[in-house]
Amino acid sequence: MSKIIVAHSPDADDIFMYYAIYFGWVGSKKIRFLNLALDIESLNEGALDSKYLISAISFGLYPFIRDNYALLNTAMSFGNGYGPKLIKKKGKILKNNFKVALSGRWTTNAMIFKMKYKNARIVYKNFLEIEQSVLSGEVDAGVLIHESILNFDSSLEVEAHLWDIWVDFIKDTLPLPLGGMAISRSIPLLRAIEIEEILSNAVKVAVNNKKILSSMLENRVRVNKDELDTYLNMYANKDSITLSQIQLQALNALFKIGYDNRIYKDLINIKDYLLPTTYKNYRFS
Repeated sequence: MSKIIVAHSPDADDIFMYYAIYFGWVGSKKIRFLNLALDIESLNEGALDSKYLISAISFGLYPFIRDNYALLNTAMSFGNGYGPKLIKKKGKILKNNFKVALSGRWTTNAMIFKMKYKNARIVYKNFLEIEQSVLSGEVDAGVLIHESILNFDSSLEVEAHLWDIWVDFIKDTLPLPLGGMAISRSIPLLRAIEIEEILSNAVKVAVNNKKILSSMLENRVRVNKDELDTYLNMYANKDSITLSQIQLQALNALFKIGYDNRIYKDLINIKDYLLPTTYKNYRFS
């Protein structure tokens, strides 16, 4: 039995989508899955160094790692009318060159933020430190991600929703691509397809048994029961099982605005970077 580490973030949606495997509801006789939880920027930097065979990543990173990783067709998070929030102290007027804390250079929210606020002075923080950095006055503002968007200090207010910035950039209301799973191209194709099927099944089982699994996660996440339910409805739902056509369009829209703003050297079509699952049918036909 081979061992495969799945690296994911410690936020509730990633844990939720993986833990059907952790609890033994889904698995394989050939593969033993182990998990490693790290903050999203550590995962992004690890993917840049090809450190993990399977890793959660920010979608904004993907064009930079496309030669070494394929994008999995499952376990992804999109915002649909919501997403990361730029917060500040109530009543504070932000100058053109305000100082802001972001959760990492390679995150999708950082990409969108930098296209909008070109003169902002950026510092990078662990996502768990951003709210306190604003409260202490170390920075003028910060972009909250993960569960932090649901419940932050009452002395803070939202300056801007990244969803609104996204919609303004693409001139459409496609869902906002936030994060997905990438798999190393060093894994043989048939094995990679098998892994994708297992992970997809794990997400499906989790979504279909949400009430049971959520109760098992309550002591493993940073939010209360009601907030967990809200958060999973947003980021770990039926739309996380398999990439839809509209999600594929959204990813291409993300890569297009990144290309237009000279973040990416090349314009890619995400369909060229998914696992060719039809190979399995041809191989055994």
